[in-house]
Amino acid sequence: MSFRHETLPNGLEVIAEVSDSALSTSVGFFVNTGSRDESDPIWGVSHFLEHMVFKGTDSLSADEINRRFDDLGAAANAFTSEEDTVYYASVLPEHQRAATELIGRILRPALREEDFETEKLVILEEIQMYDDQPPFGADDVCRAAFFAGHPAARSVLGTLDSVRGITVEGMRDYHRRRYAPGNIVLAATGAVDFEDLLETAKRICGDWEPCPSEPRAFPRPPRTCGGGNEVIREQIVREAAALEYVIRFSAGPDGDDPDRYAAKWLAMMLGDESGSRFYWEFIDSGAADYASCHHQEFLDTGVFAVQLSSDAESIEEILERTEEILTDVTANGLTSAEMEQARSKLASRIVLSGERARRRLFGVGLEWAHARRYCSVADDLAVVEQLSGADLGRLAERWPLSGSHATVLAGPLESGSGVREPSATANSKPQ
Repeated sequence: MSFRHETLPNGLEVIAEVSDSALSTSVGFFVNTGSRDESDPIWGVSHFLEHMVFKGTDSLSADEINRRFDDLGAAANAFTSEEDTVYYASVLPEHQRAATELIGRILRPALREEDFETEKLVILEEIQMYDDQPPFGADDVCRAAFFAGHPAARSVLGTLDSVRGITVEGMRDYHRRRYAPGNIVLAATGAVDFEDLLETAKRICGDWEPCPSEPRAFPRPPRTCGGGNEVIREQIVREAAALEYVIRFSAGPDGDDPDRYAAKWLAMMLGDESGSRFYWEFIDSGAADYASCHHQEFLDTGVFAVQLSSDAESIEEILERTEEILTDVTANGLTSAEMEQARSKLASRIVLSGERARRRLFGVGLEWAHARRYCSVADDLAVVEQLSGADLGRLAERWPLSGSHATVLAGPLESGSGVREPSATANSKPQ
């Protein structure tokens, strides 16, 4: 396993984790742009632009793009998040050049007005669809409440009103500024021919015009629930829903904090799909249909996200028991047996994902795009092996799970106060 890195004269960075034993190649263009880079008049433009990239270039139609991916046998897709827009494909090694060329070419889309107006209708329908499906926009309502005033508060899809207001000229300007070569990383993992990857990048992307970099907004510290022991609770009423859904956010380490590894370890002990505290309390007992906890990191902040679902009659009891568990873990920590089990599971997942070129692509590409840092599988395993109870203690002191948090319920449960109909927002999903 080796790591390679070069930068083109126009600022585009090319990186690769090369594995001699791999049987596939994954390539991806990681654009440092997402919903946190938007303003109110163009809220939702990052995800909208992701769709438009596949609508064709001056020389390639949308049908031709799809056919070429099919001809390569590529597993290709894209996604938009709060901080990134990523276009990727996994192929046989002999198709590395063709896949890289194709993605590189579509990143300079035609952005025709007729395509823009047609696709806008698709985006508006997508927003309405996610508002009508569980958890009925609760994740975005919770994010907005928890991160109030911080760029991470923005949902990825935007709102019906904001998307309706986006113009094709506004999108073209956003593309020019945010899709500049200095704001993009071309990454590849698996059976990579790095010299050919670099040559392809120079030929396809070398004439991309540089644009002055736009610094991202980093308000510090982010306003998360106002600090202290503030508790925010909101409710979305959907009388026809079969279950009640809960999203709960509390503060956690950001993507550059050394405690982010301990945070993922803790989240696994609390809310993994098997063998966790939530599993034994809620799933094995049949008290809830779903119960999980995960840590999500951003560039300058992070969250512990708890998700629950059950019948409406039981949800208050489940919420009360959830708070008891979080308070107990904050105060008393976890057992050595729980720590060792989670350590083994975390290490196994790191190794197994390391054997898949596509999984490594996202880890390598996002880590470099965010922090200009490369971590091998061995590096990640070394960190996991060194995690200890002292790390969990420090984490509990810095980021108490039982402290300030925001909770949003969505479903048939009615309440005399705090009821809020959701705005039409949702997280982006891969196309």
